[in-house]
Amino acid sequence: MKITLVRHAEVEEKYQGCYNGHIDIGLSHKGHLQAKELAEKLKNEKYDAIFCSDLKRARQTLSYFTHAKDTIYTPKLREKSWGKHEGLTFDEIISQGEIKYENFLQWIEALDGEDYTIYVNRIEEFLTTFLKAQKKENILIVTHSGVIKTIISIIENISLEKAFSKKLPYSSSVIYDDFKIK
Repeated sequence: MKITLVRHAEVEEKYQGCYNGHIDIGLSHKGHLQAKELAEKLKNEKYDAIFCSDLKRARQTLSYFTHAKDTIYTPKLREKSWGKHEGLTFDEIISQGEIKYENFLQWIEALDGEDYTIYVNRIEEFLTTFLKAQKKENILIVTHSGVIKTIISIIENISLEKAFSKKLPYSSSVIYDDFKIK
């Protein structure tokens, strides 16, 4: 199975560099241009199935794809909810004085919102159970940076911290040509 993971295009400026989670924000002007370029780059791909986060920034990214008419939009591909920390930058969260950064896992677990284990299990269930049931060969997934990095962690069997240290710019893609669901 081939899986193409696409991060949504650039978001509105005031949300760049923030923990956006479930905030339903749109793309910036540049983001719309990025999405259009990405759709052009992938226009000759023949996807058997397309899955997309149901949040606006992912939907708007996919809206430029001509072959996206049978897309399944799902909350399973949403970014982790950060609760009261959504829309804030790292520095803004630190300046509140409630949480100190000690290490990667401590930080993720200390932030408000969706429980870290539940989040990872949600992504793993989508990847190993939901996708397996689809019986498709060439899949496009349009989602968020954290979701893609969690999938990378699962597929490559690396720590979440190592996966999250990888750069994943807006409107970029990661392709696994021979992914086998266990």
